[in-house]
This record gives sequence, structure tokens and C-alpha cells, in this order.
Amino acid sequence: MNVSLGEIVFSKAGRDSGKRFVVLEVLDESYVTISDGELRKVEKPKRKKLKHLVATGEVIKSLNEKLNARLKVTNSELRKALSAADTADESEKSV
Repeated sequence: MNVSLGEIVFSKAGRDSGKRFVVLEVLDESYVTISDGELRKVEKPKRKKLKHLVATGEVIKSLNEKLNARLKVTNSELRKALSAADTADESEKSV
């Protein structure tokens, strides 16, 4: 499974099962670090195996650009981006 920096993923295993996160770093072919800005802060992201994640294919462009440029991403940016993506998903479902 290939994931991109700034991509929204769902956890399918562990105590955080079913929650949405953003990929902050690709460590190797099996592991990434993820954060949601709330429970998992940017300062202490969760290291997670790719097989325990479901990729949505939805990449948050602004976060992708910042992460590729090695710029700092804040917890509030993550929360806002996830909530904006959530409202966009809901508006698509209602159409």
C-alpha cells in the first residue's frame, strides 16, 4: 500500500480503531507516523504499520506541501484540515 504525506487514513486496528489520522512521515515500506492533532499530537505522533491502516486516497494538499518541504505542521492545522475534509465528505453524501 502506498500512502502520501498529508493523506487521510483510518485506523483499522488497536485502541484507536475507526479514527481518522493524517500521515506525517513515511518511515519505511511498512511503517508511517500518524497524528490527528487532538489525541495524537504532532509532537508525539503514533508509529503505525501500514497493514493496520485504510488509505482513503484523499491527500490534503496544503499539508502535503508543508510536509514535503519539511516545514512545521501544527495541531490546529491538522484539526482544521480534518474537519474541512469531513464537512466536504458530508456535503458530497447529501448530493
